[in-house]
Amino acid sequence: MPNNDFNSGHANKVIRVTDYGAITDSGQDAVIAVRKAIEAVKAIDGPVVLEFPRGRYDFFPQHAAKIPYYISNTTSEEENSDITKTIGLLFKGIRYLTVEGHGSLFMFHGKMTMIVLDECHHIILNNFSTDFERPTMSEITVEEMGSHYLDVRTHDDSWYSLEEGKLSWIGEGWYYTDGPAQEYDPLKNTTWRVPNLVTTAINIEQLEPSKLRLHFDHVPDTKVGNVFQMRDGIRDQVGIFIHQSTSITGTSLRFHYMHGIGIVGQFSENLMFDSILLAPRPETGRTCAAFADFMHFSSVKGFVRILNSHFEGAHDDAVNVHGTHLQIVDQPAPRQIVVRYMHGQTYGFNGFFPGDTIDFVRGNSLTVYDSHTVKHSEQINMRDILLTLERDLPEGFEAGDAVENASWTPEVEIRNNRFLRIPTRGILVMTRKKVVIEDNHFEGMGMSGILIGDDAKSWYESGMVNNVTIRHNRFIHCGTPVIHIAPENEVIALDNPVHRNIRIVDNKFDLKDNPVLHAKSTQGLQVLNNDVVGSAFAGNSDAARFVIELVACSEVVIQGNNFTESELHKNVQIRFMETESVLVSPEQDLNIHHE
Repeated sequence: MPNNDFNSGHANKVIRVTDYGAITDSGQDAVIAVRKAIEAVKAIDGPVVLEFPRGRYDFFPQHAAKIPYYISNTTSEEENSDITKTIGLLFKGIRYLTVEGHGSLFMFHGKMTMIVLDECHHIILNNFSTDFERPTMSEITVEEMGSHYLDVRTHDDSWYSLEEGKLSWIGEGWYYTDGPAQEYDPLKNTTWRVPNLVTTAINIEQLEPSKLRLHFDHVPDTKVGNVFQMRDGIRDQVGIFIHQSTSITGTSLRFHYMHGIGIVGQFSENLMFDSILLAPRPETGRTCAAFADFMHFSSVKGFVRILNSHFEGAHDDAVNVHGTHLQIVDQPAPRQIVVRYMHGQTYGFNGFFPGDTIDFVRGNSLTVYDSHTVKHSEQINMRDILLTLERDLPEGFEAGDAVENASWTPEVEIRNNRFLRIPTRGILVMTRKKVVIEDNHFEGMGMSGILIGDDAKSWYESGMVNNVTIRHNRFIHCGTPVIHIAPENEVIALDNPVHRNIRIVDNKFDLKDNPVLHAKSTQGLQVLNNDVVGSAFAGNSDAARFVIELVACSEVVIQGNNFTESELHKNVQIRFMETESVLVSPEQDLNIHHE
């Protein structure tokens, strides 16, 4: 059990779930027994250990808590009007608790949110695994290819029904026929998004149990041994929801499948995850461990720390840290504005508290032009919030302008982790506080290893960064570009940057026909002492014709980098800026090209 400041000096009270009716390795539903144990925890004044003697515990939806929660980046009203979460382990209003798993396996059934921490403080989750008996991800492996057909083998855990040549995936209380799909190459350990084979096939027949023949007008471009992963597209549950909670720590945890978005932190403070495994259990033969992102943090503060962990086999990004831009839609009074959640998948909760600082952001340039303090906030409906401010509003705000809650932005430390088999990005990070991404291993990302975005027109994920260090990482065969600094501002001005002070130092890049870096609207960018290799550098790809691309950047220093390929195109391409904005040391033998 980890050491912490609330279990030193005296023995903690221990509550064992087996004393409340939970029976290990029985297959019986542990929901009610664990709920009773949690109620006993709440009755104790002082630090408590909720102990799960080692074994398997099953959690079924029938008797689980069913509570409505609006969660960022999940589903729109049209996609899913019922925001009820079916919760296996609900912790609400609890302080100074350690959940000790002793290596136990928590097995979930149906569609469930595994754990909710709501208004909890000083919580440690330690040493347990989670999985689903029948994950909402279905998998097939290509066994034979013909001129107009594929013979595939369904995974033992991928149950299905076949009627009149059409296949439906079925589970414990759910089914689906269509949805997003990915292809997995086990030889390269990479995944990428593809059309769904089951829905593009013109006919499907069963050759034998678990073996299907899919008929096509044109056979997809694949190969024997590749695996296709298929799911529905509705994020109606999440893995773990951390809501309005502080000082939450996860250690030695293993998440083998999570339905919907994985671990979500929302309006919480000081979150740390150390020695976490997010990957399928090897003995299951499954290839995917998450329905979407592995970790997603929206509007948190204090710090987010992710240390010594392993991310492998998601259906979206591994880690995403951001705030939210809400668009200004009305001004009822000199000190009042109405702001609106604009993206379909984020709505329903009040994102402002008295005393919060908000920034006014130009929608077209993403630059801050004023800051104010919130006096009062009132949720008018599921998408609109009335904000009363401490002083009069600035003059001249325009259609499309937005606000960001600057108080709910965290420091971020992501250190000594491994990111593998991710179809999109390894890390997305948008926060104005200090960010350190160090000593990580990124391999085979389908898109960029690291993305620093910011937008007020698409996902509405904020915001600017002011202090980012990317150091001592290794990037192997990631997508293009490997590091992507890409605010979505439409108005671009050299003297009006979105991001500032980004240092890319002492990293190793093994490229495959793609550039190291694309950076836009960034002031104070340093690219120092990195090692860059890649046999495909001199290929025919347009992306391979430069190693760095800069758009409207200033105070850029590119120095001491080692490019070992003799035939690579050692070009730095710049746009909407002058060569005087870039200092390139001569020993690198780089050429600056002005577009």
